[in-house]
Amino acid sequence: MINRYHPLKTCYSENPVMLIDTDASHRDLLDAADQRLRAASDLLETLYCVCFKQADAKDIPNIVNALYLLVQDGCDLLEVAKLQAP
Repeated sequence: MINRYHPLKTCYSENPVMLIDTDASHRDLLDAADQRLRAASDLLETLYCVCFKQADAKDIPNIVNALYLLVQDGCDLLEVAKLQAP
């Protein structure tokens, strides 16, 4: 039996505030995962098309952090959805 609320791995504190409701519908979990993974994919596609010579070096850690959050949260959602799979 898993706990009702599953903390996201992207939490930086010992007391997570961002949680996945494991009682959410399978469809809702998949939709939330899809939304985050598509946003990360879209950002990567944009970055692929943009010349990094135009970017400021201080932007790179911000971009990487955004991508990490989106991908890891999407993976966490997929993990919970797999536990619910019929």
